[in-house]
Amino acid sequence: MTHPVLGRVVAAVVCATLTGVAVATEAAKYTVDKSNYSIPESLTGKAGDPDNGKQVAVSRKSGNCLACHTMPIPEQPFHGRIAPPLMGVGARFTPAQLRLRVVNPKVLNPSSIMPAFYKTDYHQALKQFAGKPILTAQEVEDVVAYLATLK
Repeated sequence: MTHPVLGRVVAAVVCATLTGVAVATEAAKYTVDKSNYSIPESLTGKAGDPDNGKQVAVSRKSGNCLACHTMPIPEQPFHGRIAPPLMGVGARFTPAQLRLRVVNPKVLNPSSIMPAFYKTDYHQALKQFAGKPILTAQEVEDVVAYLATLK
């Protein structure tokens, strides 16, 4: 499932926070390893597809990473500049650390404006999106697999 209103959801999720270490969502549970700020285990139990992850990342209706980040995708117009560039992110972080940053970056920085893409308790979400994450578990794994290729 994708969320065509991601742009409107971003403002609503700024105040969202992680309330515990073990988190249950629609389909998968995960545990945050606070010793190295990561989610060590795949949400789906299988590796992500980096090609699909790139598509999710650039899609304005799902990941929408380009809204805030500059990425090494020159064929895509209108890269954002309010968040760190993603060039080399796969060399700076492990896949487990990238997974936490996609699932819920507020664990690392509660003031982050980056949405928690695998959180389900958004404040003021449209009724059709209530209780649903922005990205599915597989989409998260695909984005993580793609980001890990950005060395």
